[in-house]
Amino acid sequence: MDTNNQGGKPFKITNSSRDPRKGVVALSLEDLCSKVNEKLNVEGEITIVLESDGTEIDDEEYFATLEPHTSLMILTKDEKWSPVSIPFNISVDQLDNAKGGNELVGLVGKLKHNLCNVSLLGGAELEMLSDMDPDSITDITFPDKIFLEQLKEASGRFLSEKRQAKDAMDLLRLYNEKHGETG
Repeated sequence: MDTNNQGGKPFKITNSSRDPRKGVVALSLEDLCSKVNEKLNVEGEITIVLESDGTEIDDEEYFATLEPHTSLMILTKDEKWSPVSIPFNISVDQLDNAKGGNELVGLVGKLKHNLCNVSLLGGAELEMLSDMDPDSITDITFPDKIFLEQLKEASGRFLSEKRQAKDAMDLLRLYNEKHGETG
């Protein structure tokens, strides 16, 4: 069946939360935009992107190159594309759980997905990572032991730097307090 004829091409559409998913057949980008409201009940200005990587579809020429059954995401003016987040459902035995195993596994999973989050961690989380035993969670969660070892080392360094900065700030505060008393 030729899907490029007068019937249009079928597409899978969804919103930024990826729920619900609907099917729509459209002849053009303009036709797709007009059908979005009835399928997803979206009003106002929208942006259409590839669900897989967030590439914006903003002209008819690019729209014409899309394969049938391409998954598209509809974004409203304040929404942004984001990749699919993978849930972590891992069972932790009693010994691991006693040492914060669930929290550690979740934290490592979050960092594996986006390592930039390490800069947002507090002292307790960094300490947990720097004290972890990579062997104890490698078999449960992540086959990549090298990543876990490097994460442990980097967390320890980052924690040490944070402690040094805190100590320097405390020393400066004490100096200012002492200097204020004598002045």
